[in-house]
Amino acid sequence: MWSSCHPKSDDDLKECAELGKSLNRLSQPTILTLLAQSETPLHGYIIVQQAASSPMFGGKKPDATGVYRALKRMEESGLVTSEWETPAEGSAKRLFKLTEKGRRCLRRWIDALACYELTLEELRKDAADALGIELPDAPTCSH
Repeated sequence: MWSSCHPKSDDDLKECAELGKSLNRLSQPTILTLLAQSETPLHGYIIVQQAASSPMFGGKKPDATGVYRALKRMEESGLVTSEWETPAEGSAKRLFKLTEKGRRCLRRWIDALACYELTLEELRKDAADALGIELPDAPTCSH
């Protein structure tokens, strides 16, 4: 079994295929955080690149299509806005910016993530109890 929070290869996932794949919806607070950290609007490509180094993705580049879908949903919900940048040369690119509603949503995520953390720790304890083992120390997750 792999020893870090983020599988390094597909082989690491074979023992339990859902490990590392079941928290996709946490891409929203990751994207909102990246936009909140930026002083300027970001291209979707830059968001994908920066997301790879976030704790959520642990060095692995997220699926770009999924990030763009999340951005579209967040724009439809009013969490982000976008505008097209059309340079004289090269292709047009969409720039994304966090809205005030997006900032309020990110603030709610801060509390929600704390609740998830508590719930997950309870689930770890219940799982260890079910196996009749002592709760192992939490692994040191590499980012």
